[in-house]
Amino acid sequence: MERHQDYVLRTVEERGVRFIQLWFTDVLGIRRGFVITPAELENALEEGMSFDGSAVDGFSRVQESDVLAMPDAKTFQILPWRAADKPTARMFCDVLHFDGTPFPGDPRAVLKRQLARAHDMGYSFFAAPEIEYFYFADSDTSSLPKPLDHGSYFELTVNDQGSDLRTRTVLTLEDMGIPVEYSQHEDSPSQHEIDLRHTDALSMADTVMTVRQVVKELARGRGA
Repeated sequence: MERHQDYVLRTVEERGVRFIQLWFTDVLGIRRGFVITPAELENALEEGMSFDGSAVDGFSRVQESDVLAMPDAKTFQILPWRAADKPTARMFCDVLHFDGTPFPGDPRAVLKRQLARAHDMGYSFFAAPEIEYFYFADSDTSSLPKPLDHGSYFELTVNDQGSDLRTRTVLTLEDMGIPVEYSQHEDSPSQHEIDLRHTDALSMADTVMTVRQVVKELARGRGA
């Protein structure tokens, strides 16, 4: 772990990273987080960063609100969609009590606990999800969604915005070290699929959250 922390600190300094996003999920699987500056990074890696858990769905009650976000240095990644003049990175966090024990409402802790039980029984758990999603022409929720295309299964189109966004998403994931097995147009209009190469369940859980964010960020950048 110390080797990973040294890598994070060195990379932040060498790449001029200005902000580090600390990611975690609530019990509904929604990505949450907050941002620290490099000045706080070493302390965050060693001791964690406290935050108000009562503000997160399914987390602490108000009278026991504060918890720790402990960054996992192995998940450090510079975000390629952020402004080049203000490099931003992210790390996934484990949510802990102040005594260092896992917070039971943290989905990452739940997964780790179940993986430990499986390991004790002689099992390993790998996952290779097929991630399916839709692109829409805009984010206006006051009207019916408008698809970007009217393709169907395995359709290959030219100068199609949805397929172009999917391609850019795959390239961005590959740049982030996330291997993609293949991608395709799915059955319905504007329905797309990205299939990830298998890896251990914990890494894949973090990866799926990253893929969801990459899809949204690139689509938002194109007004979709």
